[in-house]
Amino acid sequence: MPRPRATPRIIEHPDVSQVSLQQVLEALVDPVRRGVVSQLARAGQELSCGTFDAPVSVSTLTHHFNVLREAAVIRQYYVGTTKMNALRLEEMESRFPGLLPAVLAGCVS
Repeated sequence: MPRPRATPRIIEHPDVSQVSLQQVLEALVDPVRRGVVSQLARAGQELSCGTFDAPVSVSTLTHHFNVLREAAVIRQYYVGTTKMNALRLEEMESRFPGLLPAVLAGCVS
């Protein structure tokens, strides 16, 4: 009997127009989350969850990814079983011009 086809895993993302400035600022106030955003910006490409350098456990890092996704700062998607993360820089720039560049300029490497 053939193996049933797996349903693709789809991750829900908010529309940037539905996210408040306060929600974005609350997401970016945490140093771990700013570190994630900074690493994505420096990489200039999507990164898998396992490639981030963070001083927290994997489960805590998952929480931080969720907060950033719900604030429309990052987009997550699967490539096979790997969850990828992309910075939503252009979308954030259209909604909150200059916000992410200003935050990134203040990040210490």
